[in-house]
Amino acid sequence: MSHDFPLPDDLPEPEDDGEVDHLKGMEMPNLSLPETDDTTVSLQDLPPRTVIYVYPMTGRPDEDVIPEGWEDIPGARGCTPESCGFRNHYDELRDNGVGEVFGLSTQSSEYQREVRDRLHLPFEMLSDAEWELANELNLPRFNIEGDDYLKRLTLMVSDGRIEYVFYPIFPPDEHASEVLEWITDNPR
Repeated sequence: MSHDFPLPDDLPEPEDDGEVDHLKGMEMPNLSLPETDDTTVSLQDLPPRTVIYVYPMTGRPDEDVIPEGWEDIPGARGCTPESCGFRNHYDELRDNGVGEVFGLSTQSSEYQREVRDRLHLPFEMLSDAEWELANELNLPRFNIEGDDYLKRLTLMVSDGRIEYVFYPIFPPDEHASEVLEWITDNPR
């Protein structure tokens, strides 16, 4: 568990609303998304057992961008602790057959680059700022203060298809451990 950014004890827990039931087995769309290293990645050409953890947004210590009421929305808070968890378990995930790990939000690559660098993430973040993947896969979202955000979920992608979906995710700071456990229980 990551203690880099502790979460409050009273964090509201999200419930499974069935909004990802359609995803398992779907083919990844023919899209390329920008990475934080100024390259792009083709979603149909991902290495086997790619982990894509989808999160609503990350804040920045130098900016107050978190909408009012954010902590009251089940599943909204915890993007930074979740990313730290994947950072902390990255080598173990790779050692257990994960080809790559990506974080994904609708924030710009420039914005995501700051969090990648600040948190010393050993993997790249994907930007879906144009909502292409979100719309193609009909990913679940929520609205606050008139803005849409993706709900937290994780896609396990193998051979161009979604092999498994983690949803809802709670608590987010322990999620990377859950993914690692699933991978070790479901070897390829």
